[in-house]
Amino acid sequence: MKKIYYLLLLFVFTLPVLGQTDNSTEARLERIENNISGLFRIEGREVPKYNINDRLKALGIPGISVAFVKDGKIEWVRAYGMADVASGKKMTPETMLLAGSISKPVAAIRAHQMVENGTFNLDENINSYLKTWQLPDNEFTVDEKVTLRRILNHTAGLTVWGFPGYDKGDEVPSTIGVLDGKGNTDSVRVYKKPGESWMYSGGGYTIMQLMIEENESVSFTESLQTNVLDRMNMQKSTFGNPLPDTYHTMAATGYRGDGREVEGKWPIYPEMAAAGLWTTPSQLIQYAIEIQKINNSQQDGILKYETVKEMLTPGMNDHGLGPIIKEHFFEHGGADEGFRANLMAWKDQPYALVTMVNSDNGSIQQELLLAVANEYKLPGIEPDVRENIKLDAADLQKYTGKYKVERMGDVELKADGNHLFVHAAFSPEPIQLNAESDGRFYVARDGVRFTFDIQDGKVMGFEVQRLKAVRIEE
Repeated sequence: MKKIYYLLLLFVFTLPVLGQTDNSTEARLERIENNISGLFRIEGREVPKYNINDRLKALGIPGISVAFVKDGKIEWVRAYGMADVASGKKMTPETMLLAGSISKPVAAIRAHQMVENGTFNLDENINSYLKTWQLPDNEFTVDEKVTLRRILNHTAGLTVWGFPGYDKGDEVPSTIGVLDGKGNTDSVRVYKKPGESWMYSGGGYTIMQLMIEENESVSFTESLQTNVLDRMNMQKSTFGNPLPDTYHTMAATGYRGDGREVEGKWPIYPEMAAAGLWTTPSQLIQYAIEIQKINNSQQDGILKYETVKEMLTPGMNDHGLGPIIKEHFFEHGGADEGFRANLMAWKDQPYALVTMVNSDNGSIQQELLLAVANEYKLPGIEPDVRENIKLDAADLQKYTGKYKVERMGDVELKADGNHLFVHAAFSPEPIQLNAESDGRFYVARDGVRFTFDIQDGKVMGFEVQRLKAVRIEE
């Protein structure tokens, strides 16, 4: 009888508490995987939830790989979908993908190390460190010079925002060839006064790549492998471009937004510091772990604490000396041909997330980020919620007419019921616009905003995704 009593007690005390949430890793993952939803939402409407595999198929994204950190250690890694559709090769946590512009903050670590060892000075004219090539001076550099600090935070006034990469079989230029415009991009030159304003420049990071190459006894790839990647437990990552043969069986195939393979399966980036890092989420997240550790412990690591403190100080457009700095986290995104990536690490909480996809369509990354943030109650990540008001036919009529959109051609706006519709040659169906307010509309399917220029009650034009449109006919 006593034995039965103890067994009953054991059974009672091992029952889950009514209403208590199961916060085991597996339970959390199951909730995340089945609570994927779009970032864009209309106030008052039910938000549909998707399973992550179903969402990949719906969005036409072959695969995604993910790593999540809690308390300075990897809490979980997962991979979904396909690394190569034609061969049926599945995406795994060991599949290598291109990190795109997340290469920049990783490469910046070596530049900071060389500042610490006295090779570079953040505020010295970079031509002092360049040996076989010089950045041409012009009217913009008379009073101010391009410096490493300005390259790192994109205030150097340099051209060439990004790089399209090269296909297998293309003639790939040297670093100097890239800088002199002998590849598929313009030459990297100063086009406005350094330090005056912010403008993203992969060209600047390519100059930094040359600075490192010319002040080391080894190549840029070898230097970054030895001094950065290996020291951060990223031994299976590489800046090597073209991707060395030894990694080919581990690499994912890149895909265009319409599902076509990238020529040669993946692009080549001689602009390695700006866009050339091959890695996995569980490798790349080691960057977040290391920087978080130094920042929160105030103890030196791969960089000195004072260096990291300065690196994580936001400058113009929230850019630090490598990563982007927001209120709650530091981050960077990446976009190479056929690949998208995102890294986010919270500053005051021990969490970090890396997502990587083998598609030009990276939209599921933000959706997954929202699901993870909701599950772990992480600050700074919110859906994009839009109001929806009704305007009567008379209110809508003033917007109708033809407009010329820069780089896109002519479009026509027509009213139907309580909505405006955009009729354009680039869209097979009319695009429905909902009203947020008089003068501000958004695309019903994805939330893209149209902001109208109204002067003395008359609509003169509109702006959408930084494109300006002028009204040409009522």
